[in-house]
Amino acid sequence: MKKLTILLLSLLCAGVVYSQSKPNWFDFADRERNYPNTTFITGFISGNIRVGETNTDAETRLRKEAQAELTEKIRVQVNSEKQKRDTRTKTQTTGQAENEQIHSVFEATITTSSNLELTNVKTDSYTDNNTGLIYGFACVNKYELADYYNASLTMNIQRLESILHTAKQLETNSEKTKARTQYEEAARLLVKIEQEQDVLVALDKNVSFQRDKTAPYRNEIVQALARLAQGVYIYVENDEDLFGQKVDIVANKVKAELAIKGCSFVNTPEQSDFNLRIRVTTRKADSNDELMFCYADASIELYDNHKQKVMYSDEIAQKGGSNSQDKAVRKAMNDVAAKILEKLKPWIE
Repeated sequence: MKKLTILLLSLLCAGVVYSQSKPNWFDFADRERNYPNTTFITGFISGNIRVGETNTDAETRLRKEAQAELTEKIRVQVNSEKQKRDTRTKTQTTGQAENEQIHSVFEATITTSSNLELTNVKTDSYTDNNTGLIYGFACVNKYELADYYNASLTMNIQRLESILHTAKQLETNSEKTKARTQYEEAARLLVKIEQEQDVLVALDKNVSFQRDKTAPYRNEIVQALARLAQGVYIYVENDEDLFGQKVDIVANKVKAELAIKGCSFVNTPEQSDFNLRIRVTTRKADSNDELMFCYADASIELYDNHKQKVMYSDEIAQKGGSNSQDKAVRKAMNDVAAKILEKLKPWIE
């Protein structure tokens, strides 16, 4: 025992350092043998300790960088599949308007680069005491990853079908705003589903059937959103007082003109794109021997149900004159309606 201790001390003094054994991924040949690309996706990187960094910190960083390299390999393949799918979708689409609808609803929703989820990724690191270099390694089993995405895909398709069922019921019940919200949620979920399909195709080229599996859902959502976008649905809340008499002079004129411009009117606020509140009171003004004058004082508020905020509000006082008080006040109210229509034009058309 004493002789062994002396031997070790002499070796240390001579500058001989024994490093830990190298892992089975260190050499290229080892990686090809132990982590074949038919089964695994790997990431491998090396680097030095940075200024102010401990060895533990450096190993952690290199493991993360190796995982990032692995993720990038998958992302490149996924983006390639996405490009093929998008090109095919646009080729099959008829009409510029539908192309624009697909772009606005789907393409800007979720990007692959920020939403690629990887599970069961294993990482490791190794410090070569002879060179001072640190190595990072990451690997994931393709079949385990495919199992995860298959399970997620099945669950998300079931969820998508449920959302579409709810959306169709809401549309049937003329609850347009709620229906559109559901279809938009379906669009966002479909982008995630299509990404999962692209990952599966990238992992195994033989699952090409996945590419067109959800095409009917995409078409259904696009057509529904295009259908719901036609025209504007408005709920009018009206309170008009003509010297103590409840009337709808202003509201009827406003609705008639907006209907010509393609707007539709619903019975409840929940069914509408906009809620329009109109309040009108009347008062007498100065008169002479030939004419009588009256004022119509109106307040309006336009509320956007999608943005959940008031888009426009104003107060308008309009004077009208005629040979009778009734004609004078009605003229004032009709003129108020014309002014309201002019004010609403930038928001509703």
